[in-house]
Amino acid sequence: MDLENQSRIKALTEEHGAENLIVVFGAAEGELTGLAAETVTVGDPTYAGSLTNVELGLGVYHAVEPTFKEAVDPQVYEDQIGMMEMVLDVDDIVGEITTIREENSKYNK
Repeated sequence: MDLENQSRIKALTEEHGAENLIVVFGAAEGELTGLAAETVTVGDPTYAGSLTNVELGLGVYHAVEPTFKEAVDPQVYEDQIGMMEMVLDVDDIVGEITTIREENSKYNK
């Protein structure tokens, strides 16, 4: 996760409270999703950004997860995500984000 997005998420968390936020990712790979999810739950693993050693514990989801898919308008999902869902390794992504959420999210599990 880039440094600018880390700063944005940190500021939003300070403004609204971690219990009131979730982060929805759209990365194309499970590993990238996991690194980004780790950043907003237990802190930046690269020790480069504003979330270094900052445990926000945010709820984390990916746009291809069934939970997210069920929460949005089916036509909007199909128009915006449907095509990508067919080419991504959805099982890998869902497995990675689920593990991070279950182990590290303090909110919105």
